[in-house]
Amino acid sequence: MSLKRNLGFWVLTALVVGNMVGSGIFMLPRSLAEVASPAGVISAWVITGFGVLMTALVFGNLSLRKPELNGGPQNYAKALFEENKKSSLLSGYLVSWGYWVANWSGNVAIITTFASYLSTFFPVMTSSNALFKVMGTTITTGGVITFIVCTILLWGVHFLILNGIEGAGKVNFIATAAKVLGFLLFIFACMYAFQSSNIVPFYEPVEGEGGVANGFLSQINNAAIATLWAFVGVESAVVFSTRAKKRSDVKKATILGLLIALALYLSITLLVMGTLPQNELVSSQKPLVDALMVAIGPSGSIIMALLGVISLLGATIGWVLLSAEVPFQAAQQRMFIPAFLKENKKGAPVFSLWVTNLCTQLFLFSVVSQSMAQAFDFMIFIATLAFLVPYIVASLYQLKLVIKGETYEDARYKRTTDGIIASLAAIYSIWVIYAGTADIKTFLFGMALLASGILFYPFVPKNADTSEKPAD
Repeated sequence: MSLKRNLGFWVLTALVVGNMVGSGIFMLPRSLAEVASPAGVISAWVITGFGVLMTALVFGNLSLRKPELNGGPQNYAKALFEENKKSSLLSGYLVSWGYWVANWSGNVAIITTFASYLSTFFPVMTSSNALFKVMGTTITTGGVITFIVCTILLWGVHFLILNGIEGAGKVNFIATAAKVLGFLLFIFACMYAFQSSNIVPFYEPVEGEGGVANGFLSQINNAAIATLWAFVGVESAVVFSTRAKKRSDVKKATILGLLIALALYLSITLLVMGTLPQNELVSSQKPLVDALMVAIGPSGSIIMALLGVISLLGATIGWVLLSAEVPFQAAQQRMFIPAFLKENKKGAPVFSLWVTNLCTQLFLFSVVSQSMAQAFDFMIFIATLAFLVPYIVASLYQLKLVIKGETYEDARYKRTTDGIIASLAAIYSIWVIYAGTADIKTFLFGMALLASGILFYPFVPKNADTSEKPAD
């Protein structure tokens, strides 16, 4: 089966930027303010930015050194073991499953953030008026309305993608361009409202669960998962490499997208922290809206909310597209359930899209009984931990190539450099997983979700040639 190579450099870059600069930029200033002082927040951004840069370099390098392993990180997991062996198939399948789970669970966080910013125009979405109770859980008016809005967005994007991936990619490109332009306007406006007193004291212990005071290192650990969530999606161009016009565009789009996102994150986080007092930031459901309202008045909240809605619409399109593509590409490599191979006349992975969005819909019920901010925090924790599995695998595969010298026959210096980069990327991912054990209940829930893939492994063909390429 041959896939159309119709995604150019700028569309790939837009997918990377659009998928990274999604819900994170709109909600993370509040999430980070809860667990760290300004010094801890900035340190977490710097460490995460470096760690993700190492991971991005790994993905970009592998896309050039192993262009035949296109379509996603699951191919690197399979290649870690001897070809056509059960261990190779199982490794590829489990990474495919984990990466897929990470994608569709992360979609819940993006969609709920969309609803959070839309509530600026429809305040009833935040109503805490109790309607009824189910098994001791209170269902609120705002929760029900938010659930309906989220559902409409999810299935609206679903049918847009069914009409063609290329068209959905162009819509995402337009939304991403509007997003970046809007963020630049936000940066300039908030520079004039910045108050250094809002980030003083620059460092102080932050009270955690049970009244325990968290010091500097603990703050960085607690912020690690949240800041990594902001960069999830850096591998988007790699996942769509089978649809890229030029293979060389994949690495360039990955690095450029990361640099754009990093610049936006650092600028906007600092400006929000300096515009809003700490107590207001921690309690905010839409921190960027509140910051711009302080900067330029009530009209600022309308502008930022509109920007947020447009931006998150683009991010939703990009992530739903990516989520459906992951099991489709894995099935192309015979590392996933064969039914996920089904496409419609427009070339969209129709079966994968339906199953992915039904799973997302199931988790959207979390907004019925929680605030949008609580639902966001819960889902990014689970999704980010799941994303770390393919990140570690890609780093280990790069190390395997370095140790064996494969593809480095005439590049000894480059071999050493790539080995250092891959080692740093692996260490960073392991550190974030360690940091995630701080919230043990959510950590175990996320691990159980990953482990559930074993139940469906019997449906994966065992006697097929797993060396087949997904596309020419």
